[in-house]
Amino acid sequence: MNRLFVTALVAFISAFAAVGLYNYMGWNKPQVIINDTTPAKLASYAPARTEVQPIDFRYAASVATPTVVHIKSTYKAEKPTTFRDPFRDLFGDDFFHFFHGPNPYNRQPQVSTGSGVIVSEDGYIVTNNHVVNEANEIEVILHNNKTYKAKLIGKDPDTDLALIKIEASDLPAISFGNSDSALVGEWVLAVGNPFNLSSTVTAGIISAKGRNINILNNGSGKTSSAIESFIQTDAAVNPGNSGGALVNVNGQLIGINTAIASPTGSYAGYSFAVPSNIVKKVIFDLKTYGVTQRGFLGVTIRSMDDATAKELGFDRPYGVYVESVNSGSAAEDAGIKKKDVITHINGVPVNSSPELQEQVAKYRPGDKINVDYIRDGKKMTATVTLKNKYNTTSAVDNKTDILDLLGIKVSNLSDQEKRSLGITGGVRIDEIKPGKISEYTDIRKGFIILQVDDEQVQNVQDLVNILQNKTGRVVLEGIYPNKAVSYLYAFRM
Repeated sequence: MNRLFVTALVAFISAFAAVGLYNYMGWNKPQVIINDTTPAKLASYAPARTEVQPIDFRYAASVATPTVVHIKSTYKAEKPTTFRDPFRDLFGDDFFHFFHGPNPYNRQPQVSTGSGVIVSEDGYIVTNNHVVNEANEIEVILHNNKTYKAKLIGKDPDTDLALIKIEASDLPAISFGNSDSALVGEWVLAVGNPFNLSSTVTAGIISAKGRNINILNNGSGKTSSAIESFIQTDAAVNPGNSGGALVNVNGQLIGINTAIASPTGSYAGYSFAVPSNIVKKVIFDLKTYGVTQRGFLGVTIRSMDDATAKELGFDRPYGVYVESVNSGSAAEDAGIKKKDVITHINGVPVNSSPELQEQVAKYRPGDKINVDYIRDGKKMTATVTLKNKYNTTSAVDNKTDILDLLGIKVSNLSDQEKRSLGITGGVRIDEIKPGKISEYTDIRKGFIILQVDDEQVQNVQDLVNILQNKTGRVVLEGIYPNKAVSYLYAFRM
């Protein structure tokens, strides 16, 4: 019994001593194991999928479709125009198709069809200029099949937009979206009347923005004042869709469908729309003034390329290169010079000529805009007061827009040009379009007008003021550079 007691006591003392020694030495502290490797996943591992709901276009279609109308324009038989469309000559009627427009070489009465979008409850409708231009009668068919005769309020060939009006009230008007906020890859709907099929809706995405296809300026981007900064989409658009709506998934207008690029005249995957922010501004101008109030910088520009960027010391091409600045222009007044690179208009980045034109087109003569540009590697900002096509800050009304009637674009001569030609004034014709000049004369681009019916012409404003009061026969006198004789051209106002 004593031996058993002694054995138990010894075992107890030994265990107590062992525990004390363990605690004293810190062997009972928790161990920390650090694993710096990334857990491996089997090759067949598949992450959990989040179910994506399909895009639903039903709401957008339901709100946009009632606002889109069918337009029928009637053209009486008239003498064919002397102007020939180079696209029609080279590639036939439908190479770059201006949706179902009238053939100027056909003397038979024609009916051209297109689309339009109701923009106010009291009957204002926006469409393309080429849908209603020169039409003798315009008929509008609403979504509910009611028919109205329409009146042309105004047109803007530079954006291929026109505003017409019907006598009606309480009409469903479309809501405008912000085309600047529309993104490439965004879903859109095209609503119109292709091939006389009323109220047709097609879907696609925005394929590109700021697209210039040289369809409004006859292939020349340097002298024309046409604004081409189209939204490109792959929504199916065909003849008859012209003037219809391009809307986002909320049913808001972000563009007016205008053109397709196609070798056949039918949809081939590319369509183009005028951005809604430009449309909104043009509509306001046509309602208020009868003509579009365009603000001009007065510069010749081109998009930057890699070679020019390297020459200027840029790490990459960006901005818009200024090739020349017109004498007396808004840009010259603000100190902008040749070889400057414009990067922003009122804080909005511009990286191509169409983007710059689109931003400036939002403003009117007399408006002040901030232009950010780079000169000799230094960032600079100029406050520019925009001018009109006649190089003044005044609004242009439809009575003074005489140059469009003549079909010419003109500019003032610089002091150096006048000295080299030995003249004190004059106005140069930079572009000739369909109009009285091309119809009655064979004046060529570059002709310098010195006199109108023996009245001296010093500048563009002089030319406009003189022509405003002219009726009947008018005689232009002037010269061509590097020609030793003067020329006389007569036409009828």
